[in-house]
Amino acid sequence: GDDFSFVSPVVKYVLFFFNLLFWMISMVMVAVGVYARLLKHAEAAMACLAVDPAILLIMVGVLTFLITFCGCIGSLRENICLLQTFSVCLTIVFLLQLAAGVLGFIFSDKARGKVSEIINGAIVHYRDDLDLQNLIDFGQKEASGGSMFSCCGGVSYKDWSQNMYFNCTAANPSRERCSVPFSCCLHDANQIVVNTMCGHGMQARGYLEASAFIYTNGCIDKLVNWIHSNLFLLGGITLGLAVPQLVGIILAQLLINQIQDQIKLQLYNQQHRADPWY
Repeated sequence: GDDFSFVSPVVKYVLFFFNLLFWMISMVMVAVGVYARLLKHAEAAMACLAVDPAILLIMVGVLTFLITFCGCIGSLRENICLLQTFSVCLTIVFLLQLAAGVLGFIFSDKARGKVSEIINGAIVHYRDDLDLQNLIDFGQKEASGGSMFSCCGGVSYKDWSQNMYFNCTAANPSRERCSVPFSCCLHDANQIVVNTMCGHGMQARGYLEASAFIYTNGCIDKLVNWIHSNLFLLGGITLGLAVPQLVGIILAQLLINQIQDQIKLQLYNQQHRADPWY
């Protein structure tokens, strides 16, 4: 009959609402990233552009917004071009994630060196960016009910001498000379008020003496050990990110095939009506 259609409303609207959900999430990500960026001083933001969490959030949000926009409008309007764009972009993102995971596993030593470079860069710009400072403190300190990494610096607590405020040279006029951030301090369950000066002068002390007050082990080894101990958790997170992408790709390709079949049917019906002998 004339009312017959190859395009399944279930596939069409599941793909539409699937993309609509992530489209809305992407707009929230961009809004939060822009708001966090505007709160920073221009010179501080430019000094730490490469490791700025706000910029990373904006980039991921904009990319997600563009991809899901194609999927959302493409499914609603049954537009093959937009659906193909959505499918290809999602496939590229999925393959890049897969490649990054494989290369990170194969070249683990180089990945470790890159992580070390990032951490050292973050230490240098610790006071320049409030978001970065909070992120480092969250990673170093011991959280209530358990520990995050319970570490200090990259390789050791003395890495904090790379920061101009914590630098341990005699020429440094800062009041924080030879200190470490309070997030390096050992957690005291009975302490109600956080002592932000607990890391004062710790770099001038030896490992054994400093270990009574702060974490002396670096975060790089702690991070590597945490990854090795939580491979199943990381695998589950990776799978959780991959499944929606694969579902989106499959639904988009299915809808494209249905639209193409519908176009062929319409062409056949037009030819059939025009030529009664066809």
